[in-house]
Amino acid sequence: MRFIGYLILLAAIGYGLWPYYSVYRLDDAIGLQDSSELAEMLDLQAIRDNYKQRLASGVEGVIPSENADSVVGWIRQNVARLGDAALEQAITVDWARKTLRDAVTQATGQSPPYLLAAVDFAFFESYNRFLIRIGKLGQGATHVRLSLIGKEWKITDIIP
Repeated sequence: MRFIGYLILLAAIGYGLWPYYSVYRLDDAIGLQDSSELAEMLDLQAIRDNYKQRLASGVEGVIPSENADSVVGWIRQNVARLGDAALEQAITVDWARKTLRDAVTQATGQSPPYLLAAVDFAFFESYNRFLIRIGKLGQGATHVRLSLIGKEWKITDIIP
């Protein structure tokens, strides 16, 4: 019985440390010129979806939702379509690397940037979400959200 308790404790400790290993891997990935390792850690579609959601909530405040056949409705639909195309072009692996490197450089002043030195906060939001704050809170910090997708922690949102 004691053995099973130790196994459960070991599994819980391992699960708690697992995303921190991903942070360490991310530190290596943003420092490399080759973006293939970083691409494996990114869920670009989830990042685009999060940006699309934030843009849509901003558009609702600016463009009122009226009849879809009206001019305002037509503008709203085109903003949504153009927004999707713009997000596809703007949010790429290179954008993610540049955003993360710039955030680390801004937080630490180091060149080359070392993510581990810039992390001010890193902890679970829930059992399958992990939040990293690069820089001090209230001073232009960048937030990176990791989500457990399958058996890997992947970046699902970058909020500069």
